[in-house]
Amino acid sequence: MEERAVKQICEKLLLEVNCEFVGFAIQNSHGPDITWRIAAGNSNDKYKRITVRYGKGIAGKVIATGQPIEIENFPDNISGKVLDYPIMLAEKLLYAFAMPIRIKGIPKGVLLVGKRTINPISESDQQLVKLAATEIEAL
Repeated sequence: MEERAVKQICEKLLLEVNCEFVGFAIQNSHGPDITWRIAAGNSNDKYKRITVRYGKGIAGKVIATGQPIEIENFPDNISGKVLDYPIMLAEKLLYAFAMPIRIKGIPKGVLLVGKRTINPISESDQQLVKLAATEIEAL
């Protein structure tokens, strides 16, 4: 997967969608762990050190279910522990919308847009995230 192209898609999404953070995570080729590889609008570099287990946190849940996940009013509306959501904590996000990225039809990555306010993104912005996810899948 072309990381520079993914970074450009993330930066474009940051400008197009009403959000403050865009991140891309992918499952490691060896083992079930998922790491955050690319970010735009990040407030620090902590994302580079975040690894979550399959099924844990927003990235692990999106990959495990293959379904988009929306988190509003973090940490009020989550299942599990706050510490299971390190990207939300590291970037001080109160809202997130995450789409699965499929490689050969199997969910292996996550595209996340987040906000540091509790306001959700619009339905049309969610469509832009879905389009960006499709662009990444095509790489």
